[in-house]
Amino acid sequence: MAKTFKASKLQILTKIVIPANISTFTNSLKVNIGLSLVGVISGEFLVSKAGLGYLIVYGGQVFKLDLVMTSVIILGILAGLMYTAVLLLEKYILKINKQ
Repeated sequence: MAKTFKASKLQILTKIVIPANISTFTNSLKVNIGLSLVGVISGEFLVSKAGLGYLIVYGGQVFKLDLVMTSVIILGILAGLMYTAVLLLEKYILKINKQ
């Protein structure tokens, strides 16, 4: 319909395609927050000399459960904060689009 009113490709993208896919973008971000943390920690397991992944591996090697659990709790809190940030961003963007 936009093409019949002679809308440009940029107008179609910014006025129709992107607003229609905002929820898909934010849902993808919500899922990928956890996956990105898994990737970072996995990399730290293998080659790092510092970081939460290193602390988890080191704590497991020297039998210090407090290091392992503290790192896991920090990761959980970080994932929760990032997820909440995406939720707030989604609400803000949807509120702007309704105006």
